[in-house]
Amino acid sequence: MSNENVVSIQIPKEDLKKVMQHLKAIDEILKPYLVALTPEERKTIPKMSDKTMPFVEKVMEYAELNPKFAPMFMNVPEMKIDLNAVNDLSPVQKLTDQLCDNINDTIMLSGSEAYVAALAYYNTVKQGAKMNVPDAKAIYDDLSKRFERSKTSKEKTV
Repeated sequence: MSNENVVSIQIPKEDLKKVMQHLKAIDEILKPYLVALTPEERKTIPKMSDKTMPFVEKVMEYAELNPKFAPMFMNVPEMKIDLNAVNDLSPVQKLTDQLCDNINDTIMLSGSEAYVAALAYYNTVKQGAKMNVPDAKAIYDDLSKRFERSKTSKEKTV
């Protein structure tokens, strides 16, 4: 990417406040219906994907039309509730995923541009310190702490 400043946004505080209020409201509305899985649960449970969805929908149809084939432990009405939850929440997930991706990309690009500008300033101060420009050494000494390696890093490289 070039040194061009692609992102130059200033979101009014009032707009950010409204966004946060709306997100909190969405969270409160959905909270009673959502669950949180542990990392271990995420790894171990069978997962339904786009390829699996048509199979599950077809099984649902057959199970409703031919309940005699459902195993004794299978609760067909509960399966229907679960499938409906997937269908109801999927559009919400798609929209929030897009929003999250765009927010993450904007943060990443804005951060990159700010970091590149900071590095340019730092390198100028560094050169100023080498040339004994007044005030440059104090600024360089403070900023250079960011690039200091820990003792363990130095010991590993020796």
